[in-house]
Amino acid sequence: MLIDIGLVLLGLILLFVGGDALVRGAVALAVRLRMPPLLIGLTIVGFGTSMPELLVSVQAAFAGVPDIAVGNVVGSNTANILLILGLAMLIAPMPTRIAGLGRDLSVMLASAFALAAVAWAGIMSAPIGLAFFAALVAYLAYSAVTGRSTAPDLAPDAVASPVWKTLAIAGAGLAALIFGADFLVDGASRIARVIGLSDAVIGLTVVAVGTSLPELATSVASALRRQPEIAIGNMVGSNIFNILGILGITAMLSPIPIAAEIAAFDIPVMLVVSLGIAVLLLSLRRLPRVAGLALLVAYGWYCAVLLA
Repeated sequence: MLIDIGLVLLGLILLFVGGDALVRGAVALAVRLRMPPLLIGLTIVGFGTSMPELLVSVQAAFAGVPDIAVGNVVGSNTANILLILGLAMLIAPMPTRIAGLGRDLSVMLASAFALAAVAWAGIMSAPIGLAFFAALVAYLAYSAVTGRSTAPDLAPDAVASPVWKTLAIAGAGLAALIFGADFLVDGASRIARVIGLSDAVIGLTVVAVGTSLPELATSVASALRRQPEIAIGNMVGSNIFNILGILGITAMLSPIPIAAEIAAFDIPVMLVVSLGIAVLLLSLRRLPRVAGLALLVAYGWYCAVLLA
């Protein structure tokens, strides 16, 4: 048990150090590539911080525990909105007038509804996984083509930084996030099993939150650095990648049965939460701290229901 607690603490340290490094590198990269920070948040940051979810879901599918694979993705998407974005909003109110945000939110919602449709069938087959992954590739290609713009005036000193240094900072941050999440999930999962939690609950709570901690660390760092585009793009990009990329790749490798209880409760919760945040982002000029507090309270309720 002491070793597990040590792994959790080491994981937390790596996550927060890595999150800050990834944000600094991503902002500098946005300047270098002449891309808006939202696009960097959607791709490099959003997808990069979802690597722990990919590794966990693939391992869970091959280990014969599909409830963890699916619960990890559904729980992570819910946590990304209620817990992670909620905490970032509590730290600093976020402007929402971001070019291209409506398009990316539409893709996020379409992905969520596609998963709900598949869930009612009870299984995600390899062809469906391939279709999901193809949709992700098409979305990335479209975003890359349409997302370029003039260099944003975010970090003038970053222009003078060598490309290798920018990539090294971002890469080191991403590596720290991945290792930190691995340590944390390993330690937390062992502790949870000692307590006696089921695979589905572990996937929806401990593993989902654990693998979402890179997003948490990155979004908190973005909020502290007053980079709301990266925090919001991180959430949207991660949620898209979790469904289309992680479940798509996992299903191509091993078909994933979806438990009836996840399809009946957890996926509908994810849909409602996704719709709610989309409405807030598109209707308000700024996300206030009180909205962040409301999201955190909602996440507390969700966890209480799961653990009851």
